[in-house]
Amino acid sequence: MNILIDNILNINNIDININKYLNSLKNMDLNIKSNNIIDLFNKLKRNKINKGPYYGISLFEAANRIMTDLVILHGVKDLLYGKYENIKFPEYIVEYGNRNNNKHDIISNFNRKKLIGEAFNVSSSLFQSKKYSSLRKLRKNIDNDTVIILMYNKDAIKDNYKHIQNNNEYHIVVNINNILRHNVV
Repeated sequence: MNILIDNILNINNIDININKYLNSLKNMDLNIKSNNIIDLFNKLKRNKINKGPYYGISLFEAANRIMTDLVILHGVKDLLYGKYENIKFPEYIVEYGNRNNNKHDIISNFNRKKLIGEAFNVSSSLFQSKKYSSLRKLRKNIDNDTVIILMYNKDAIKDNYKHIQNNNEYHIVVNINNILRHNVV
């Protein structure tokens, strides 16, 4: 990541970090010129970008990372602001992009309770497979004092989607499209 935002998020820094992130998106180019569809695909998948939160990678790769980062940032904000009253941790350690420094995308410890979570932003056609692989990974590392969260984009699921609630397992659904409309990136 090429902007400096904290990977330990709490009530005092979450809004600052979200604003830094959104401001870095405002610098990205919005136009891609192409002569044909293959040329467009090559530019999306091969040309390196040099603005925004990630540079030196393709726009396609940056888009995947950015969309998941937005799920993490806004999902953690929802947790810190009490949207999920059964989940109360004062801070969260998060991993942005595709780093693998921790076992999970989101980690927290407080009052002898542990929280582990995975986050993603996928199309509705890939949602079920991503959900199952993430839950399988999370369920390997739990005990009675572990809270599991799965954080994902709202547009990956149908409006009538209901997840099966397991003990200490929560789905954090983030509406990025609504957030971005209000922040005009």
